[in-house]
Amino acid sequence: MISGLDSVIHAPKRLAAMAVLANSSTASFRFLKDYLEISDSDLSKHMSALEAAGYVSSSKDGRGRGATTTYKMTRLGQKAYTAHRDALRALLNGPPASE
Repeated sequence: MISGLDSVIHAPKRLAAMAVLANSSTASFRFLKDYLEISDSDLSKHMSALEAAGYVSSSKDGRGRGATTTYKMTRLGQKAYTAHRDALRALLNGPPASE
């Protein structure tokens, strides 16, 4: 059961970001930062980890200070998120009651 948990996704801020992306087609850096109430550097670090794992992709629109970074969950990310969520649900439900 614990082996089903994904250590990349399991960090609370990454799990929260993945939950947002699972429920939307894309999310901007600014939206995620404001929604998760974290700093630019903290979000950047967590999104970089998710991107390195292949769970999210990013795109930039514009240059310099006016640039907008947008994130999207990949198919691999969707599979990993679903598996992680299922493992968490099984863990939280506990073992079956013995009769």
